[in-house]
Amino acid sequence: MKIKIILPLIAIATSLSFSSCTPTQSGAATGAAAGAAIGAIAADDGDRKKGALIGAGVGGAAGAVIGSTRNNQPQYYGPQPGYQHQPYRGY
Repeated sequence: MKIKIILPLIAIATSLSFSSCTPTQSGAATGAAAGAAIGAIAADDGDRKKGALIGAGVGGAAGAVIGSTRNNQPQYYGPQPGYQHQPYRGY
């Protein structure tokens, strides 16, 4: 019963905490979380902590690189080729 209440609250708090981050920061945090989960699952039974730490480091670095490339996308698209501004004729 407690898990049904706690998990949505954690999800809401996590999503609100990423709202003020730059794309690089949110990419790093998301990558670290995903890497830690994958590292813990992929590791042997005795080395789950080590696998999670390695996965978090690799995932955080990869997420930061991916997030930083999102900053370089153009924000403005100019007029399309073939577009001609028509003068106002005053009809």
